[in-house]
Amino acid sequence: MVHLEFTSQLHRYVDTPRLACDASTLGEALAQAFDQNPRLRAYILDDQGHLRTHVAVFIDGRRARDRSGLSDPLTAQSKVYVLQALSGG
Repeated sequence: MVHLEFTSQLHRYVDTPRLACDASTLGEALAQAFDQNPRLRAYILDDQGHLRTHVAVFIDGRRARDRSGLSDPLTAQSKVYVLQALSGG
């Protein structure tokens, strides 16, 4: 099963589920997380359904490549981490 986790910074603003799911792409895994908490979608995706600029996703230690189509492949053992970049000065 794919393991999907969100950074604790994001959890401050919206409930972020830890998810073990069957998914073959990043988009499928995220869709299952959004099913559990629809508010989460607006924090992760923009109006076009692309990853927001300030969001980084790592799959098995490598940065996701398809920020628009979310088609990065997952295996049954994939670990997916969704991070929100911090800014300030």
